[in-house]
Amino acid sequence: MTTYIIKRLLLMIPTIFGIMLVTFIVTQFVPGGPVERLLAQMQGNTGAGGGEVRMSNPTSNFYQGGKGLDEERRAKLKTLYGFDKPPLERFVVMLKNYLVFDFGTSYYHHRTVVDLVISKLPVSMSLGLWSFALVYLTCIPLGIAKAVRDGSRFDMATSTVILIGYAIPGFVLAILLIVLFGGGSFWNIFPLRGLVSDNWSELGWTARILDYLWHMVLPIISSTIGSLAVMTLLTKNSFLEEIRKQYVLTARAKGLSENQVLYHHVFRNAIIPIITGFPGSFITAFFTGSLLIETIFSLDGMGLLAYESIMNRDYPVVLGTLYFFTIIGLLSRLLSDLSYVLVDPRITFESVEGP
Repeated sequence: MTTYIIKRLLLMIPTIFGIMLVTFIVTQFVPGGPVERLLAQMQGNTGAGGGEVRMSNPTSNFYQGGKGLDEERRAKLKTLYGFDKPPLERFVVMLKNYLVFDFGTSYYHHRTVVDLVISKLPVSMSLGLWSFALVYLTCIPLGIAKAVRDGSRFDMATSTVILIGYAIPGFVLAILLIVLFGGGSFWNIFPLRGLVSDNWSELGWTARILDYLWHMVLPIISSTIGSLAVMTLLTKNSFLEEIRKQYVLTARAKGLSENQVLYHHVFRNAIIPIITGFPGSFITAFFTGSLLIETIFSLDGMGLLAYESIMNRDYPVVLGTLYFFTIIGLLSRLLSDLSYVLVDPRITFESVEGP
């Protein structure tokens, strides 16, 4: 086991290096970098119309951004952003800084990447953790009930409902919920902006908790509905497969009750493929963000940050978050593999470790 863990950790090094190298190379050829973006804004600010200040769109004015600006100013901007150095030198310096988790400062927000990510995490953590808890706490009992009642009206009815929910995109459901319950055309029940109300700091602790939960109802429903069908059917099929095995017939022949057969024998075997995905899902819930859900409900989280960083060519944020989340993703994969051994002692990595 120890050898396997060490091998997996060592394999993460070339994986991370390859991902960062490919991404860095791609950023060198993407038009409209931070220098061109600032040049476009400066060109807009100094354009015709006297002293009028105009902000240009950096993506649409990329090829006109540098007109009218002398080479000395362009060189100063490149030095400001560090683009005066060769790409190889910049890549090596970036990797050295990333080893100590120094991700630099955002070009767009003018804040360190670490501070910027920390400020966005509460939104993504709220959406991710509540959705994660709702999916597991709902789907496992529902999947077991469907497996026990396979083919019944209950099974057919619940399958129809969850498949309809799965077929509806999350952003479409979000708009529908806003129309119905957010004051769109029918009832004005739930708030639509932010995690909390503007007067949240003035409320008591009980009122704060209720206010926070009230704001999260519609976003959580919208971001969760698609995952319910997958996890529920996975649970049902896993339990059905175990229920049909020979040892279940043997347990019933010995006079054990259905609850004893289900929860003392079937449960611990059927739950393995579900529990093994738990570590990865739990860790990912902290950091994932949904651009569409965050945009629709005016939640400033990681999804919106990622989109803005890409559109604004904010390379420190793009590359820094990619590096950090790649490490998180690789570690969650390792934890998922190790959970197989913890849940089922019959599984071993000895064949992987070799003689």
